[in-house]
Amino acid sequence: MRRKALDDTGPPSRQGFEGLLLRQSPTVLTILLVTFPFFALVLGGFVAAHRRMLPLEAIPGLNGFVLFFALPALLYRFGSTTPIVELLDVAVAGVYALCALIMVAFAVAMSLNHRIRWNDASMGALVAAFPNTGFMGVPLLAALLGPASVGPIILLIVVDMIVTSSLCVALSRLDDRQGEGGRAMLDAGKKALQGVLANPMPWAILLGAAASAAEFKLPRPVEQTVWLLADAASPVALFTIGAVLARAQLQANHPMPLSDYLPVTLMKLLLHPLLVLGVGMAAIQLGVALQASTLTVMVLVAALPSASNVSLLAERLGADNGRIARIILVTTAVSFLTFSGAVALLT
Repeated sequence: MRRKALDDTGPPSRQGFEGLLLRQSPTVLTILLVTFPFFALVLGGFVAAHRRMLPLEAIPGLNGFVLFFALPALLYRFGSTTPIVELLDVAVAGVYALCALIMVAFAVAMSLNHRIRWNDASMGALVAAFPNTGFMGVPLLAALLGPASVGPIILLIVVDMIVTSSLCVALSRLDDRQGEGGRAMLDAGKKALQGVLANPMPWAILLGAAASAAEFKLPRPVEQTVWLLADAASPVALFTIGAVLARAQLQANHPMPLSDYLPVTLMKLLLHPLLVLGVGMAAIQLGVALQASTLTVMVLVAALPSASNVSLLAERLGADNGRIARIILVTTAVSFLTFSGAVALLT
C-alpha cells in the first residue's frame, strides 16, 4: 500500500523540513526524524514529572487544558477544513469498528482469570484496542502523511470513543452486578454513553463536520483564537502523556508479573495493526469501497501506543490502574520503534 493518493492532495503545509524529506525519501532515518520530536516530548513530560520539576498536582490542570480547550480546538479545525464526505466514510468506520470488537473480545477472553476479573480485563481490553489517536495520532500522522490523512483519523477517533470505550466501560460493570445479565449491561451502557456525551472531543468533531458541510467559517478574530489553541494541543498533549505515565508509575506500589501486562502490550503493538491490515485487505478483496491509502492510515492508527487517558478512566472505575499504566507506559516506549517500523513498511 503506497501513499500516492495522500501525497497528491497538495504541498505539505506546516509540516516542516522533516515532513518534506519523508515524502521524498521514506527511509527509516527520515521517518525517525519526524517521529523523534513527538516521542521526545513524551519523554520530557515523563522526566519532568518523575523528578518533580512538574508537580504531580499540576498534571490534572494540564490534562484539563488539553481535553477541554486545546484538543477540541484542534479537532474542530481539522473537521471544519476536511471535506464532509471523508468524515462520513461508512467503509472506514465499519472495518475499524469490527476490528475493535474483535480486539476487545480477544483481550477479555485472554485476560480473565481468578485474579483479573471483568473490571480489570475490560480496562485491559480498552488499552489493547484504543490507540492514543487524539493526543498523539492526529499531529503525528498529519506530519507523516499530510492533511489528507486527517479525515479518516477523525472518524476513527469517533469510533473508539463511541463504540470501543462504551463497550469496555459496560463490560467493566459486570463484576458489580453478577446475575442481573442484560439489565446490568444496559445500565452500564447508559453510563458509558453519558460519559461519551460529557466528553468535549466528539462535540468538537461534530461541530467541525457541520461547519465543513455548511462551508461555514468563523469570524477572523475568533478563528485566530481557536487556531492558536489548536497549535498548543500537540506539544502540551504529548508532554502531558509523559507526565501522566510518570505519575502512574510513581503511584504504583506493588510488584507485577510480566503475564499481567506483556500479552496486552503485544496485542496493542502487533496484533491490532495486523488485524486492521488483514480485515481491511479482505474487505477490499470483497469489493468494499476502501482505498489502499486510507487503509494505510487505519493501520498506522492501530499501531499507535495505548491511549493515555484510559489510565484515568481505570482509576475512576476502580480497576487496577497500576496494570493499565504499565501497559500504556510500555506501549508508548516501545512504539517509538514499532510505529516507525510500521511507517517504513507501509509507505
